[in-house]
Amino acid sequence: MAALVISFNNKITISNFILLPESFLTFNMIFLSILIEAIPFVLIGVFIAGMIQVFMTEEHLKKLIPKNKLLAVLTSCLIGALFPACECGIVPIVRRLIAKGVPLFAGIGFLLTGPLINPLVVISTYMAFGEDLRMAMLRMGLGLVIAIIIAAIICILFKTNQLKRRKGMPYGSLPVPKQPIGKRIKAMLEHAIDEFFDMGKFLIIGALLAAFVQTYISTKSMLGLGEGIIASTLVMMGLAFLLSLCSEADAFIAASFRHLFPQTSLLGFLIYGPMLDLKNTIMLMAVFNIRFVMVLMSIITLTVLGILLFVHPWI
Repeated sequence: MAALVISFNNKITISNFILLPESFLTFNMIFLSILIEAIPFVLIGVFIAGMIQVFMTEEHLKKLIPKNKLLAVLTSCLIGALFPACECGIVPIVRRLIAKGVPLFAGIGFLLTGPLINPLVVISTYMAFGEDLRMAMLRMGLGLVIAIIIAAIICILFKTNQLKRRKGMPYGSLPVPKQPIGKRIKAMLEHAIDEFFDMGKFLIIGALLAAFVQTYISTKSMLGLGEGIIASTLVMMGLAFLLSLCSEADAFIAASFRHLFPQTSLLGFLIYGPMLDLKNTIMLMAVFNIRFVMVLMSIITLTVLGILLFVHPWI
């Protein structure tokens, strides 16, 4: 406890304050930086979700997604690859697409590729690794293959949309009557605001957990576990999950480990993090049934690890 003495207009005011530990200040800084980094993308995501809700009908989406399941998986993954969204901002978009009638497996394909191999991520990876086009292409190519495999597995295992029911908001077909453009824009904004506050609280919880991990869990102790290709890849995947970095910036962190780990392990960090991290797991649990999220996490983890170990001899 310390005392602060302030002089103002010849009056002395004594105010008591508590000296906070440095670790708490670090925790606060990391928490705020994660929020500041993620909120713009979440805002973009909820506005797009609002546009989908108001301006897109089930008929539009049926034309966009092929009836053939294999083509639907490929289409969703390729559309996601061209869509500049982070792993937080894309969750409300996918929720709205699936609620509008897009198949679950197509939504998952979009969810996985959007944050991973969009143009911004490819460029940032290219720059972070010293203009190494090979690393950027490996991230994009392997990420696309892994996303297609995961979406195909989801197609086989799950036949329903797995969305949680929201009070007062039944999922499924909702009539969109023709209204003046002004009213439709107002409805879009209202929906975006509701979506933001609905998803925002889970983003805050995820950011708090990620900041706690980064502050109080030693990265060096985790890196010490990474001996051998399997262990080192698992360590880098675990690090990507815990750090919860934005996919547009994670390549610069991965590049700092290139003298400690093989490229396969670095690719584990670069591919697994955008697909699954601590903060977007919290958001996924708010959108989908818990059982489905746990199965999805297991499929993503095993598929990423398996594919990377399979291609390791050629990397």
